Amino acid sequence: MLTIFAGLVNTRIVESGNASATAHNIETSATLFRIGFVSELAGATAFLSTALVLYLLLKHVNQMAAAAMVTFVAVSVAIQSLNLLNQKAALAIATGQYAFSAPDSDQLILLFADMQRDGYLIAQTYFGLWLLPLGYLVVKSGYFPKVLGVLLVIGCFGHLVDVFARFLAPDFGATISPFALTFPAVAELSFIGWLLVKAVRVPTTAPSPCPSDAGRPWSGAAASAPSRRPPG
Repeated sequence: MLTIFAGLVNTRIVESGNASATAHNIETSATLFRIGFVSELAGATAFLSTALVLYLLLKHVNQMAAAAMVTFVAVSVAIQSLNLLNQKAALAIATGQYAFSAPDSDQLILLFADMQRDGYLIAQTYFGLWLLPLGYLVVKSGYFPKVLGVLLVIGCFGHLVDVFARFLAPDFGATISPFALTFPAVAELSFIGWLLVKAVRVPTTAPSPCPSDAGRPWSGAAASAPSRRPPG
């Protein structure tokens, strides 16, 4: 949610292709822009923490898939965090921390804002890829409905379609982006909702017999019965 809020802030303030308007918006909404910056950084930290918790929960299902899941998240968080430097640079120029002439400063602000957007798209590649091993682990674990795992896998490809379409054909990518991102949004919100409402459904299995009990002629019920002394 923190990252979504940061994205909404950037969408409201940055006007793609309009350098003077973007510079003016950042300057007059500097506090909101800073809040968006901090929100995205906090969201990235929470995302990595969530992946680590899921790793601990699901690593016994498949160690390699769980490790791949955390690796994708770590890469995406690293890119996302470093990418915030572009947003900080745009803010610094807009608030007069560096002396540039008006036309040059406006263009630089827009350049850094566009770089921040593109950097986020690069990080989104790994936002999508982590859903693939997560979906596999969800299906195999038995802790969740299998349909959630299938949705997460579909969501992975929704992210990838959005990223590559935006880079290869920007106009077409912008058109299909809302449709491509519908699938990951439904998958991720369903998964989060299940965790919040139902938590983890741990399968109940009968305990395996202790090796020291092997070969004993009595059953568990008989063994648990109280012993009786012979009369007299």
